[in-house]
Amino acid sequence: MTDSPGTHEAWAAALRAHGRRVTKQRLAVLTAVEHHPHSPAETILASARQELPELTAQSVYVVLGDLTDLEMLRRFEPPHSPALYETRVGDNHHHAICIGCGRVEDVDCAVGHAPCLTPHWDETARPMTIQIADVMYQGICQDCQRTQKLSSTDTN
Repeated sequence: MTDSPGTHEAWAAALRAHGRRVTKQRLAVLTAVEHHPHSPAETILASARQELPELTAQSVYVVLGDLTDLEMLRRFEPPHSPALYETRVGDNHHHAICIGCGRVEDVDCAVGHAPCLTPHWDETARPMTIQIADVMYQGICQDCQRTQKLSSTDTN
């Protein structure tokens, strides 16, 4: 598993800009998340171990936490699922999750100016400036719908 030199250079520059050393572990985790977006830590660990077989689970969790704190990774937690990670940061996108197979897709804001960042406050609220809104769509993907239709016709 290798990434383009340009991507590694960009990640290295971002790490340095945040005062972090550029390490094989950090680059392996970033590469794994890039290649497996919306994945849990266990999947990221397995992928990163292809590049660094000696990498420990503890190291991956520490790197994921640090990179999330630096906003180089985004962490989100779907219901009934471990936390998932992605490299798409810095925008206000959302996620659609299939309740059948668990597949996750990115969803851009439905309207260009991110209306979800402008909540309606009732008279008892103490309003604040919203910076991030995390909308999660749940539904059934086309593959699962197709499988369900096949299953229902097989039993008839």
